[in-house]
Amino acid sequence: MFKKVLIAEDMEDINKGVFSLLTELGISQIDQVQYCDDAYLKVKRANLDGESFDLVISDLSFKVDHRSQTYTSGHSLVEKLKTEFPELKVIVYSVEDRLQAVRTLFNQHHIDAYVCKSRDGLKNLTQAINEIAEGNTFLSPEVANAFSSENELEIDDYDISLLDHLSKGLSQDEISALYRKENISPASLSSIEKRLNKLRIQFNANNAIHLVAIVKDLGLI
Repeated sequence: MFKKVLIAEDMEDINKGVFSLLTELGISQIDQVQYCDDAYLKVKRANLDGESFDLVISDLSFKVDHRSQTYTSGHSLVEKLKTEFPELKVIVYSVEDRLQAVRTLFNQHHIDAYVCKSRDGLKNLTQAINEIAEGNTFLSPEVANAFSSENELEIDDYDISLLDHLSKGLSQDEISALYRKENISPASLSSIEKRLNKLRIQFNANNAIHLVAIVKDLGLI
């Protein structure tokens, strides 16, 4: 079982619940922070002191306030931690249940478990801790089919860029001009129109606005 755990969560009541759970599991060294920057600094300091954390449990959403932050979300925190400390175990504990977001966290940021905050959230969190302590990964039942072949999407970086620009209000003409300026191919208006039509069909979207709404819900942009 883990000996030293850090909780990164800005909601005090949730912090208390996770802390109590870890205490019941016999974990004696538990630190809590409410800012992602503090989480990163604690992990880095502990590593430098030779007293590394075994596990970080982090939310994804942190409320922005007056304090300036380098890492403003759990996404950016997890990415940084797993890049700098790849052996560190990380559990994401969040209300977010978009399958694409879950896939990204596992495939790109290499988290060890994803637990949804729900009625059975603490129960699932306990199971997740036990599973990753044994070298396994864990997915909450709410997102257990995130890696089902039925949910795989044929979408590449170009598509993501195109959809992102569209979501920011750029017209197809403006995107075409931007791609020409930045030497991104294909940049022709006809190619962009064809790609967007393909995406609308793929996501069963009625129009561009509907398409943007769908991909946002999926966590693609």
